[in-house]
Amino acid sequence: MEHVLFSGKQKLSDLIHANYRLLPVLPRFNIKLGFEDRKVDEVCEQHGVSPQLFLMVCNVCTFDAYSPGNQEGEVDIDGLVRYLTRSHEDYRGNRIPVIKEQLNRLAECYNSREGKLVKQFFDGYTTEVMNHLQYEECTVFPYVENLKRGVKTGAYSIKQFEKNHGNIEDKLHDLKNIIIKYLPDQGEGELRTSILFNLFWLEEELNKHALLEERILIPFVERLEGRLRGDDCQE
Repeated sequence: MEHVLFSGKQKLSDLIHANYRLLPVLPRFNIKLGFEDRKVDEVCEQHGVSPQLFLMVCNVCTFDAYSPGNQEGEVDIDGLVRYLTRSHEDYRGNRIPVIKEQLNRLAECYNSREGKLVKQFFDGYTTEVMNHLQYEECTVFPYVENLKRGVKTGAYSIKQFEKNHGNIEDKLHDLKNIIIKYLPDQGEGELRTSILFNLFWLEEELNKHALLEERILIPFVERLEGRLRGDDCQE
């Protein structure tokens, strides 16, 4: 049975009840809780947010098979880049530091070798995530901005980003297995459970982040590139 996609006529609170994992989406659009029974369209208008983009993000983050496609028209690409950038800020400033602090506390319960191994896995993973986020901010997003202005410089294309858009969240698998399977019980079960919950949450967040880029950002940029190629041919 197919799911009915979210629409602008629904109460925003109904979207959150349907998928509580949309809660981090709200602040990335500068939408705060306390919107009473207002509909999605109303809340978006109040905050200067494109309802179309907001619904695209919520649908991608909720329905695995959903892909916007060209039939949903143009995308507020500036709004999307702002959303993705604010997601980066959340990962850097909140989610990753919280896990890092928890892992430091967990490492104190073990000998130097076991504690060092746990921290090493996460530090290595964090480095890869940070490098990927920096690449998006320093290369991909400026490239998109130039395309919007009708400027395409060099031989770079969004295909290069798509080709290297691996699932960096998969690297968490080994760390989760160490915590689940191999660390002996030292009486820190509640802390370990909290760490695992945060690791699974981060993994899912990064997966949804990648889907937003693959299903919204990349197709839009490919259309921009095609228009520029068409302009070149006409000249």
